[in-house]
Amino acid sequence: MPKNQIKSSSRAKAAIAAVMAMSSLVGGAYYVVRPNQEPVPAAIVLASGTLVQPWEGRELRAYYDRIAKPAVWTICDGDTENVKAGMVETSAGCDKRLQKRLTKDFYPGLKKCIASFDKKPVSWQAMMTSLSYNVGVGAACGSTAARLGRAGQYQASCIAATAFNKAGGKMIIGLVKRREMGDATRIGEAELCVSGLN
Repeated sequence: MPKNQIKSSSRAKAAIAAVMAMSSLVGGAYYVVRPNQEPVPAAIVLASGTLVQPWEGRELRAYYDRIAKPAVWTICDGDTENVKAGMVETSAGCDKRLQKRLTKDFYPGLKKCIASFDKKPVSWQAMMTSLSYNVGVGAACGSTAARLGRAGQYQASCIAATAFNKAGGKMIIGLVKRREMGDATRIGEAELCVSGLN
C-alpha cells in the first residue's frame, strides 16, 4: 500500500485514548495498573484487545493449523504453546493465555532486541507486539520495521511492517488488511501505529 494511504483514524485514536486513560507513567513507561494484579504495559493491553484478538479469531477448541509451517495445534487467539488435540478453553482462559504470552514471551523479546522499547510510542509498541505475536519475535526483531523504530523513524516503521502480508508464500488479503488499514470492524496495525504518532 502506498505510504499516503496509511493514515490515522478516529477509531484508532479512540482505542489508544481508552487505554491511555487507564494508564500511569511508571519509570518512563506506561502501564495499566488494576487492583490485585501485576501492572501490564499499556501497549500489551492495546495490542491484545485492538489487534491480536480481533485479527487472530478466537477458537475455544484446539484445531490443527495447516497454513503454519510446520502445521501446529492452535487454540484461542492463535496460541500454539502447549496445545494438544482435544483441548478446550473458556473465553476467560483465552484472555489469560493471551495476556500471559504477550507479557512473558513477545513483549520481553522485543525489549531485548530494541533498546528502550517500553519507552517508545505506545501505538508503535502495540503494532510491533501484534506483529511479533503473528510472525515471531525473531522475524519482528530482524525486520525493517524494527530497524526504523530503533532509529526513531516510527511513521516509516509503521509502513514497513505492512510487508508481512504473506502466509505459505502467498499474499493473504486478511493479512493485508490486518497490517494496513483494517476493515469495517477491525483496526489495522499500521492504522493504529500512525494514529498514536500525531
